[in-house]
Amino acid sequence: MSASEPLLRVEDLRVEFPGEDGVVHAVDGISYEVQRGRTLGIVGESGSGKTVSSLTTLGLTRRQGAQISGRILFAGEDLVTMEEEQLRAIRGNDIAMIFQDPLSALHPLYRVGRQLIEAVLAHQDVSKAKARERSIELLGLVGIPDPGRRVDDYPHEFSGGMRQRAMIAMALANDPKLLIADEPTTALDVTVQAQILGLLERLQRELDMAIVIITHDLGVVAEMADEIAVMYAGRIVETASAELIFSHPEHPYTWGLLKSIPTLHGPREEKLVPIPGAPPSLISPPSGCHFHPRCPYAQPEHAVVDPLLQPVSGEPAHQVACLLERETRRRLWAELQAGRMPEEALIDVGLGGALP
Repeated sequence: MSASEPLLRVEDLRVEFPGEDGVVHAVDGISYEVQRGRTLGIVGESGSGKTVSSLTTLGLTRRQGAQISGRILFAGEDLVTMEEEQLRAIRGNDIAMIFQDPLSALHPLYRVGRQLIEAVLAHQDVSKAKARERSIELLGLVGIPDPGRRVDDYPHEFSGGMRQRAMIAMALANDPKLLIADEPTTALDVTVQAQILGLLERLQRELDMAIVIITHDLGVVAEMADEIAVMYAGRIVETASAELIFSHPEHPYTWGLLKSIPTLHGPREEKLVPIPGAPPSLISPPSGCHFHPRCPYAQPEHAVVDPLLQPVSGEPAHQVACLLERETRRRLWAELQAGRMPEEALIDVGLGGALP
């Protein structure tokens, strides 16, 4: 694998779950890359396919009867076609994951140290005493005080932030090349969130890891991500550098995510603009642009034509799946930045009435 090759390359990944009511198209043809030492943020509402895509990278959706197509190339090897035994050797060793809920991910009846020791012994040929030493070292690495004593505590004896740190320690037990962090700061207070994100950034620098961080919190990706992929209804609708996503977003869904959170820099009286409606069913997604039923700017053809993810003019690394003209999108975003509501922006740029 050459130095210029991405550590992880996902190509046209599709993940479907057959069920009694129909087939759930959880991931619908997504592609992205992650370079060693870089962080990709995957953002979107619950049900957009963020977690399923990463569980598939680890081979965990196979156990749920998923139908998987496309390619997931890790260090040049396709994880989709890999035998389970080979994948098991990579999972937890070269690729590790921090799961969403540390209290349920840690076994409540086993001491934290025992669980860390098992993670070490699963992939390293060392004695149990050496594995225990490594476990204490890991707890110290992630900032847990008095790790020699706390290694023998049960998960319920740790605070929420400490449990999350223990999960990070477990994920780092074998110095992974790729770390997948699924909502790593959910249910933590703001101070602890900042500590966890700072810890991940420090460990990334020290270990030269690639990180995929999955979240609905744009504040988290603003802090950590180098690149961002915005997912909606199983698809990536926009991808670019973090700087471009926040300064020049191109997709109406991305605008909705950005305008629905408060900022420190806007005027105090500025209104938040929620995204209307709810995410669609992944069993029977809308025709045409999947976002059109919720898009304030959707035109009649958007209910029929399915947009492709295409480069934005002049920015080949910035891609968007939107049927609005580039100049129209640019003007709409400028209107929204000026404090206009979507309905006002629609009129100001001279678009026809949005779909009902």
